[in-house]
Amino acid sequence: MQVQIDQYTAEINAFSPANADELETFRIKFLGTKGIVKDLFEQFKTVGPEEKRTFGKVLNQFKQLAEAKYNDLKENFSADQSSQKSDLDMTLPGDNFQVGSRHPLSLVRNEIIDIFKRLGFNVAEGPEIEDDWHNFSALNFPEEHPARDMQDTFFIKKNTGKDDIALRTHTSSVQVRMMENGKPPFRAIMPGRVYRNEAISARAHCFFHQVEGLYIDENVSFADLKQTLYHFVQELYGEGTKVRFRPSYFPFTEPSAEMDVSCTICKGAGCNMCKYSGWVEILGCGMVDPNVLENCGIDSKKYTGFAFGMGMERIANLKYVIRDLRLFSENDERFLKQFQTEII
Repeated sequence: MQVQIDQYTAEINAFSPANADELETFRIKFLGTKGIVKDLFEQFKTVGPEEKRTFGKVLNQFKQLAEAKYNDLKENFSADQSSQKSDLDMTLPGDNFQVGSRHPLSLVRNEIIDIFKRLGFNVAEGPEIEDDWHNFSALNFPEEHPARDMQDTFFIKKNTGKDDIALRTHTSSVQVRMMENGKPPFRAIMPGRVYRNEAISARAHCFFHQVEGLYIDENVSFADLKQTLYHFVQELYGEGTKVRFRPSYFPFTEPSAEMDVSCTICKGAGCNMCKYSGWVEILGCGMVDPNVLENCGIDSKKYTGFAFGMGMERIANLKYVIRDLRLFSENDERFLKQFQTEII
């Protein structure tokens, strides 16, 4: 052991690293968890009692030598690096990093959620791949309904009706899951991505985003629906925004309506966004059809409710004056940079 220590001592005294990497190699070799110092202390356990005092002193001196050598060299390298840093001109301007921002659809989504949360609505989510029951049948879609056709729906597995699997065409499927798995009252909104087999253009896309809402309780009326949506529009587009309801048809609501708002771009004067009518349709709504309630195990004689659904892209179009739907998914920095002031 003494011979080993003498050899290692000579090696330590002669060691002169050229860079920090060599110094680190030295530390690992002598002072690491599997290094020479630790190995010698393991060997020391086998030394006879009469020699322990002598070798113990030698071994401690060797350890102190290795540690002192490493610490001295480390300080020298640190001093050299500090002197090199002092040569830098700290007055030079720094690099200009791009500041990120929220996507406009994320901004709209968050604002819609905040508005409805203040009205007591929760947020619910569901799968984007759905079966026929949750996407169509439970929502009162007849088997011959055109929405079931291959031209409108992306089918993953097309069999016979109830066994069909498809990309969801609306977030109404989340409403069905909520009603099946819970008990009234329900008050929730369902934001998410949906898919429809449509030609991509400035006004349409094969995927887009929806926010649907559902409120079910005793004695819910169409007046509750109108007041909820009127409040939502005033919060989103500002006081003074006009609202009108037009009779419409949806398989899962009766009566049904489409809701228009006065065009926020031309202020009702007429433009290509509102087709020079002064009005823009932003959502569909209505009272939940009793058949839908019964399909989900809810007593339609005791409970009533309303539902609504809107496209987030349409809301964003009016809010930010975006005339081409494709911009939302093209990831064009020139487009996205316009929303850098909208950081959250």
